[in-house]
Amino acid sequence: MSYLRPAYVDAAKHAWAVLALLVRRLRAEWPQVQIIFRGDSGFCRPRLLTWCERHDVGYVVGIGKNSKLEQLALDTRYRAAVAFEASRVKQRCFATLWYSARSWKKRVRKVIVKAEFSYQGDNNRYIATNLPGSAKWLYDRRYCLRGDMENRIKEQQWLFSDRTSCHDWWPNQYRLLLSGLAYVLMERLRSGYLRGTRYASAQVTTLRTRLLKVGAVITRNTRRIRNMMSSTYPDQELFQKTAAKLAPG
Repeated sequence: MSYLRPAYVDAAKHAWAVLALLVRRLRAEWPQVQIIFRGDSGFCRPRLLTWCERHDVGYVVGIGKNSKLEQLALDTRYRAAVAFEASRVKQRCFATLWYSARSWKKRVRKVIVKAEFSYQGDNNRYIATNLPGSAKWLYDRRYCLRGDMENRIKEQQWLFSDRTSCHDWWPNQYRLLLSGLAYVLMERLRSGYLRGTRYASAQVTTLRTRLLKVGAVITRNTRRIRNMMSSTYPDQELFQKTAAKLAPG
């Protein structure tokens, strides 16, 4: 989904409204489904968090470091540093804090801290969540999956979803829909027709440039269409087998 906004407006300003539309549509089809919103610190906005809490939507969202969080996590950070000094092996310590930012209007929320210490020094992360569970489990099994989610977004960008430079909304939305459709087709090709091949887990840009974007000579007459590829094309046999599977009838 795309929408137009002035460049000076916060990119996450209307994220809650977009999320509300998505949640409404999902619950229309699956009323009992559990919905969890996951995002980086750019989405840590009080209006979005409050909306999730009011509408029974779980969230796990990053928070930028600040002096107050660092102070609240001092014991956990110290524990990670001491353990590293004793073992000389990278250490990770987790804890649950209760924190209220000034923009949250005195609302206290659950914050998970991951205190990491290694030869490069400390590397601390903070996430806000309303989900139950231990701090380590929430960080590793809920928040860190965001990395794979971003890989899927990058794959769609490789299918030109970011070409939304028109001044009008509909052309940009249409391009985004085409990119989404292309990703669905590529995922179906990868998980279904290429199962058991070396491209079964390939990224879409690899499929596009190595399997589909192939130089060939096409000839056509009244009886047949001939596709003549280079004899040096390394995936010629796989291309022919895949094309045969996709052929109608």
